[in-house]
Amino acid sequence: MFVAEFALAERTTNRRRSPRAPVSLDVQLGEGCMQRTLCRVVDISLHGCRLHAYSSMAPNSTILLNVPGLGAMGADIVWSDDLVAGCQFHVPLTQQTFDRFIADHG
Repeated sequence: MFVAEFALAERTTNRRRSPRAPVSLDVQLGEGCMQRTLCRVVDISLHGCRLHAYSSMAPNSTILLNVPGLGAMGADIVWSDDLVAGCQFHVPLTQQTFDRFIADHG
């Protein structure tokens, strides 16, 4: 017979640093000076966003998002699953900028 003690791990309900807000906004995506394509931001937070794209994006790649109302923003692809990806902004949004953006686009 095998006997072991264990303790249940605390379950974290949300691993995100800031809450996400749903949006639906077409943005330009660039991975270099020459490459431009459209994708859609489907949710956004102070620290990043989730994208629906027309081609797959590789994790750990750096992209440039041109978001209406926010301008050009550098970001890193943190995860991707086929045509959906999550990215982390190089410079987080301020709460004031985020609130104004959601009021205009949310």
